[in-house]
Amino acid sequence: MKKLFRGASFYILIFIIIVSIVHFYGKPAQEKVPLGFSEFITELQKENVEEIYVVENTIQGKLKKSDYVFETYIPPVMRSDVLIEKYILPQVEAGKLKVAGEAPAKTPWFFEILPSIFMILIFIVFWFVFMQQSQGGGSRVMSFGKSRAKLHKEDERKKVTFNDVAGLDEEKEELQEIVDFLKNPKKYLELGARIPKGILMVGPPGTGKTYLSRATAGEAGVPFYSISGSDFVEMFVGVGASRVRDLFEQAKKNSPCIVFIDEIDAVGRKRGAGLGGGHDEREQTLNQLLVEMDGFGVNEGIIVIAATNRPDILDPALLRPGRFDRQVVVGVPDIKGREEILKVHARNKPLADDVDLKVLARRTPGFTPADLENMMNEAALLSARHNQKSITMKTIEEAITKVIAGPEKRSRVISEKDKKLTAYHEAGHAVVARLLPNTDPVHQVTIIPRGRAGGFTMVLPKEDKYYATKTEMKEQIIHLLGGRVAEQLVLHDISTGASNDLERATNIARGMVTKYGMSENLGPINYSGEDEIFLGRDFSTRRNYSEEIASKIDKEVRLIVEEGYRTAEKLLTENIEKLHRVANKLLEVETLNAEEFEAVFLGEEQPERSDEKEDAPQDDPNHGLLDGSESNSNLENDEEDSDHKQDRNDD
Repeated sequence: MKKLFRGASFYILIFIIIVSIVHFYGKPAQEKVPLGFSEFITELQKENVEEIYVVENTIQGKLKKSDYVFETYIPPVMRSDVLIEKYILPQVEAGKLKVAGEAPAKTPWFFEILPSIFMILIFIVFWFVFMQQSQGGGSRVMSFGKSRAKLHKEDERKKVTFNDVAGLDEEKEELQEIVDFLKNPKKYLELGARIPKGILMVGPPGTGKTYLSRATAGEAGVPFYSISGSDFVEMFVGVGASRVRDLFEQAKKNSPCIVFIDEIDAVGRKRGAGLGGGHDEREQTLNQLLVEMDGFGVNEGIIVIAATNRPDILDPALLRPGRFDRQVVVGVPDIKGREEILKVHARNKPLADDVDLKVLARRTPGFTPADLENMMNEAALLSARHNQKSITMKTIEEAITKVIAGPEKRSRVISEKDKKLTAYHEAGHAVVARLLPNTDPVHQVTIIPRGRAGGFTMVLPKEDKYYATKTEMKEQIIHLLGGRVAEQLVLHDISTGASNDLERATNIARGMVTKYGMSENLGPINYSGEDEIFLGRDFSTRRNYSEEIASKIDKEVRLIVEEGYRTAEKLLTENIEKLHRVANKLLEVETLNAEEFEAVFLGEEQPERSDEKEDAPQDDPNHGLLDGSESNSNLENDEEDSDHKQDRNDD
């Protein structure tokens, strides 16, 4: 019934009914034309009067051959009996005049005011429709200051609890206190304990910050308000602060409850930073948020949980005790956590008998929970594409490679020259990685294009790594330069395929010198500079060293990269036969897994040399690159993603 009154169809129906009543019953009374008494007598003598009726001191009637009604006033000096006897009665007796007994029915009074009522009703109807559309529709004309937070009440069918969260045991322990307080607040209040008013979830994207917050609300069984930080700020000054006030007013009405603010860095950045003193509207919103968080008592049961991946740019007043008392770091899961997460995502999927989740957890270092969920979903999609009844280990392996490097592009046409260049480039990476003692073992080598890469060499660590040593970083530079060195040694030319390798090697070397203090000449000093949070990347770093130090930094970076290049050149020169074997095998089979690569490297099988097959036809003309220079410019875009995803968190 409420939906009927709230919809626009109800008001349209009322409008149609009113129009119909006016049309059928609201006919206005016939207009009366005044007629002088002398003229009336004249018309009466001419026998032009068809019908009359006397109403008090007036005579109303109709003339022949006319549609209007006349009205004549009887003067007081004229006696009505004389008028009737002399002028009216003879014509009545002759049948030439009709005298009515009473006046025609008068139009009801409410029909006379019906047009006015009709206009008022139209105004009221349109006002209500406008208000409903402005408050509930997309325009929100009259509700700028209303909070856009969504209330998620408890639903047993969609309820998320800590049992649905895997791989975050320590994080769940931190939040268990919040759940216990919301369920049993007296236990804490009697001891004089103050529960944290706010909890800040910090971690890279896709690690489960929002999901963990939902699980906290589901575990506590309380209402859960969710809103994004960008929903507070509008183009109108004061709207954000009003929305903050409205959000906490709604939360107080439904307490105990949890208020979740996603991406709080959109509104919680440091005040007074940037050019021009910052954004005034954003600062007003932040000020109101600070007041609201520090303004309500502990017994009101409102817990604020926020999520961000940029805690370094938040205002210090927001992070002080009394507002966000506790920071929960939600990082990338380790091998045990990845196995538990894979078990959760494999619940409703038919896995084949050869699937080993422990092996998959070892092969996915640096994967976030979102990456693992995407990997299992891609495996299910690939199985459905091949009409398989269950998901096999081979399909999941293909899904892992697809998530890391993108889908295969076998339709891309490649010439024999570009194919050979790609093979030697990838073989150079693989052979150098195999010869270096501290580099992770080679997991897969392929010259099939994937994503933006013309081919890639995947190396996977045997165990999770949380730190990188100076030796490991130097060997990583050597490994990255192996492709360029192989091109120079064998083809006596270089290509654009190593552009990404050079960029990454240079960044590692610069980080060693400026960030980690690994340069002997410059010493253990950090020269990374300070970041301006409101400026773009091109202007975000402010140097804290002189031009002389900058010149020394450039020299140190160049020395490290050149040393790595010479080491890679020495290794490949001494093992040139192994390089030829791996490259020729890649030209033959296109992809080598770990076991196949090890066998070719050790010379257990001797593939046919590619330069001896000049007249041999191309196996598959539709599996290679469309354009060697363009595709090879991104040759190594994704080849190291899997083994160095943890590097994003080491910094």
